[in-house]
Amino acid sequence: MEAHAHHHHHQSQTRVALDATLHCLTGCAIGEIAGMAIGTALGLGNFPTVVLSIALAFVFGYGLTSLPLLRAGLALSAVIPIALASDTLSITTMEIVDNAIVVAVPGALGAGLGDVLFWGSLAFALVVAGAFALPVNRWLLARGKGHAVVHETGIHGGPSPRLVGAVAAVAFVFGTTVLIAEALN
Repeated sequence: MEAHAHHHHHQSQTRVALDATLHCLTGCAIGEIAGMAIGTALGLGNFPTVVLSIALAFVFGYGLTSLPLLRAGLALSAVIPIALASDTLSITTMEIVDNAIVVAVPGALGAGLGDVLFWGSLAFALVVAGAFALPVNRWLLARGKGHAVVHETGIHGGPSPRLVGAVAAVAFVFGTTVLIAEALN
């Protein structure tokens, strides 16, 4: 009986970690895509574009956590520490992995908004970054930190994890296909 309870708790924590990772991935993706699109459209160099993308990933990541809490009536002074505690390590992990991949893909940063390599490398990188953030979120939850801080409020928001998971699966297939096609050319 105790082993079953432990397995269920582990499974439940993994499910919460997956939901937290998909939630975080949403904010990171919105910020990354906006930053890459703005930087590319404005003709910024690679470094300023990456910095803009990272900054916007944090803004949108924290924003997706903060808005439901603010709407529920929590004071900004209460929301800020919750958002920082729940999202910082996850977003940081995603940003390091995501940007390392995009920088490593030949021609990805130089590709224009109309280039399939731009979107394919970004889609692939974001999903892989989410996969790296999942164990980070699981580790934080096991210690009562990270997204556990948001769960303590009982307030949840953002898009459905199932919807985000489905979009991430499609993005991964698209990105992988683009990168394989690019490698074969």
